[in-house]
Amino acid sequence: MSNLQDRVALVTGATRGVGRGIAVGLAHAGARVYATGRSIGHTTFDEGVIAIPCDHTDDGAVEGVFHRIDREAGRLDILVNSAWGGYERMVEDGRFTWGARFWDQPRWRWDAMMTAGARAAFVASQLAARRMVDRKGGLIVHVSHWAAQKHIGNVLYGLAKGASDKMASDMAHELRPHDVVVVSLYPGLVRTEAVLAAGVFDLSNSESPEFLGRAVAALAADPQASRWSGQVVVAAALAREYGFTDIDGAQPRALTIADV
Repeated sequence: MSNLQDRVALVTGATRGVGRGIAVGLAHAGARVYATGRSIGHTTFDEGVIAIPCDHTDDGAVEGVFHRIDREAGRLDILVNSAWGGYERMVEDGRFTWGARFWDQPRWRWDAMMTAGARAAFVASQLAARRMVDRKGGLIVHVSHWAAQKHIGNVLYGLAKGASDKMASDMAHELRPHDVVVVSLYPGLVRTEAVLAAGVFDLSNSESPEFLGRAVAALAADPQASRWSGQVVVAAALAREYGFTDIDGAQPRALTIADV
């Protein structure tokens, strides 16, 4: 595992699933991790993760998180934007709406994905970038998905994940002179609580949530990580590049757009 001693990270949307796994993975790599989420007070973390309840649709609350990090840590080296919305209420009035055509999609899902997801990532990135520019370095990671490049699920999902990829590309362009790296990170099939509870997925090529944390840790520890800036990076491909495995020693196969 990469040594991130003395590094400070913020992982948004870390109450469960991918966000929690990334927070835990970064802490295991030695980073001091701040983790946020609306109901994160009910989440149990290992030592090294500081949980802060935060609604990322509330700009004042988000700014409060950054001010707390300023006071307690005095720096921020890594931001992972994992906060997201729109997965809830997939069934309404007995009807499964997640896969509905765009003209039948409930409009609340736009706000859930674009506000609680894309806009939340933009605001957190603004606040992180100001600090990283001053320090002349840092890493911003947007957790994204192949839905940015291929119709998967519904139009709103593709729009929101496409926004994540475009933010990574354009933010990297503006931050490159300041040695701040920005990437869009694609997981494979992740063994989150929801995936395991569903009991319908083939888990033979799946990843633990902590595997994503190892991918972020490897990027953060790489002095030449700027070669990835502005790009989409696949967690399993990074594992091959940097030589790390999943927590069970497995080496998941990197998916391609044809696989998903």
